[in-house]
Amino acid sequence: MNGQVTDSTEETRRVLVVEDDRSIAESLVRGLRQAGYTVEGVGSGRAALAAASPDVVLLDLGLPDIDGVEVCRRLRARSDAAIIAVTARGEEADRVVALDEGADDYLVKPFGLAELLARIRAVLRRRRPVGPEIRRHGPLALDLRTRQVSVDGRPIALTPKEFGILECLAADPGRVVSRQQILDRAWDAHWYGPSKVLDVHIAALRRKLGVPGLIETVYGHGFRLGAAERSREQP
Repeated sequence: MNGQVTDSTEETRRVLVVEDDRSIAESLVRGLRQAGYTVEGVGSGRAALAAASPDVVLLDLGLPDIDGVEVCRRLRARSDAAIIAVTARGEEADRVVALDEGADDYLVKPFGLAELLARIRAVLRRRRPVGPEIRRHGPLALDLRTRQVSVDGRPIALTPKEFGILECLAADPGRVVSRQQILDRAWDAHWYGPSKVLDVHIAALRRKLGVPGLIETVYGHGFRLGAAERSREQP
């Protein structure tokens, strides 16, 4: 890691650095503190899972005790913290799995402090709710703080990708959201795979919600949440 950058934040954010290489960990902790963050450094997966709830987790996937992807999965199951996975060059499969298990972004070693701070700002922007923490549209309710979804009061279990898609659409019901905008929000800016993967997740999301007409396809443009009147229609 190189370079010295001062990051100005509206409030002090807590960053958990999970890195077993002491020299790298010390450099990261020092740089993040200089940038204005409150930082805790740990060197194992067990310590990461036992740490107090942070706003951001910088998670090295090559940990000595617990597989980093497993740590990511456990953290995501209980926390809404932004997770940035860190891998060595060439570990593409690990990055893909980590993103699927709930990581918000990834970094490839070696990286500079300026890039790390930019990634932290980006994931915090995506995680920070804009407006009310509970968004409602017809029978649909999304709690942005707990990342829980319900239809007519019935809880719906969604994957992180499905929640990201629905959150993107619910930000402005009725507005058409392009396929690329949804991929950038629910996956990340590094996604270079086929956009058809979005159709698979949309189909699964429609099945789980069970409300015909709630998610509309606008051919040639993208998707949107249907009008509330249509959302209440029964099959």
